[in-house]
Amino acid sequence: MGLTWKQRVFTALLGAAAVSGLTALLLVLVGTMNVLLPPDTKFGIVFDAGSSHTSLFVYQWPANKENDTGIVSQALACQAEGPGISSYASDPARVGESLQGCLEEALALIPKAKHHETPMFLGATAGMRLLSRKNRSQAEDVFAAVSRALGQSPVDFRGAELLTGQDEGAFGWITINYILGLLVKYSFSGEWIRPLEETLVGALDMGGASTQITFVPGGPILDKTAQATFRLYGADHTVYTHSYLCFGRDQALSRLLAELVQVGLRPGAGRGAGPAGALSGPVLPQASTGLLIRHPCYHSGYRGTLALASLYESPCAPAAPPDLSQNLTVEGTGNPGACVEALRKLFNFSSCDGREDCAFAGVYQPPVQGQFYAFSNFYYTFNFLNLTSKPSLSGANATIWEFCLWPWKLVEASAPPGQDRWLRDYCASGLYILTLLVEGYGFSEETWGGIEFRQQAGGADIGWTLGYMLNLTNLIPAEAPAQGWAQSFGVWVAGVVFVVLTLAATLGAVAVQVFWLQD
Repeated sequence: MGLTWKQRVFTALLGAAAVSGLTALLLVLVGTMNVLLPPDTKFGIVFDAGSSHTSLFVYQWPANKENDTGIVSQALACQAEGPGISSYASDPARVGESLQGCLEEALALIPKAKHHETPMFLGATAGMRLLSRKNRSQAEDVFAAVSRALGQSPVDFRGAELLTGQDEGAFGWITINYILGLLVKYSFSGEWIRPLEETLVGALDMGGASTQITFVPGGPILDKTAQATFRLYGADHTVYTHSYLCFGRDQALSRLLAELVQVGLRPGAGRGAGPAGALSGPVLPQASTGLLIRHPCYHSGYRGTLALASLYESPCAPAAPPDLSQNLTVEGTGNPGACVEALRKLFNFSSCDGREDCAFAGVYQPPVQGQFYAFSNFYYTFNFLNLTSKPSLSGANATIWEFCLWPWKLVEASAPPGQDRWLRDYCASGLYILTLLVEGYGFSEETWGGIEFRQQAGGADIGWTLGYMLNLTNLIPAEAPAQGWAQSFGVWVAGVVFVVLTLAATLGAVAVQVFWLQD
């Protein structure tokens, strides 16, 4: 006896469910491909412990690296409370407290699961170099206090170290060339490529206590002590770099004031108020027991008082006079010509007479060439003076001279908020930068146009910390890309369709069995 038509429907539904289910299974097994999952993200923390303040930077990069160097980007920048860590020499226990606020911001940004594998470093620069020169024991105590404080954090603290001036200059050079895409960049064809070496730019850095110049010269570097070599993204790089300790903005201007005092204390120095802007000696104010000095780099009408002893605390200062118990009153005269004359005495230009490969103080330097990026105090000063839009050298010089002639009341009235601390020094630092770049490093009217004054580029702050992190990622092992299973979109859609058909046919067969066949 043959099947009834109801039984034939039931059998057909079961057959359809079996066929579609088998087809879906085959699509899953045959159409699946082995693929690499997106790389995990690694993080790193770097403290920049400068002479005047400390900053924290968080960087991130893919766990699988390009030619052994991480493709690093900046995730956080934070300025710590208080002065630089060298200022805590007499009370090292407080240095850790000053770093905690920024560290907490970094820990909140980085996922907790990654804290234990996140490396953290602290690099100290010229402020701690000076403290080490002045009192090595105090410097060691500061580093020990920093290590104790940061070592208690949940991240992988790798230690605090004193960077050499050469390292600071070289890492700054790496930073600017990396963020400009001149070391490695992603091409339209989906490949990482290295641009030509001729496109690399030089770096000009100025902190509070030191200044650095780093660039690729046009010929061989004759003094190998001024040469730095490193390997990034599968390529070797060799640069000229030199760091001038005591020639950072704060130390240079402090030395300038100390030299003006020394001139006034020499036997035969003029006493009393000479002509405006003259480097006259100090006089004893009638109602005070302190000294008075007339400063050509401060605006006319400015008057301020400081402890004389504070000028001689740094190893950069000249020999101190016998009596340091007095206060020093400084009056501005606003004379840019006399200011430049005084600033030039900070450099030893005569030691380079007749030498083309010499900057100042007898220091070897090849002629500058190509484009340069000037940052840190170079940028802060020129940004205040509205000179970051690349004016000519003569135009920049004229602007600074004109500003130096402003009376102090006009300077105060026109200054933007938050500039009180540095306001009196912008004339001096502007003329100091011009003297350093032109008479020191050898920039001319022709090469001046190749200098860019910048604080940031490519979304990252310009400084040594990113270059430091890039160099360190060479030492951090890359992770093998994670593997997984995936399907093409067409196969996935077909699989979903057959799964739906299988479910529909199965439910239909169940319905026929329960409701129809039993009738």
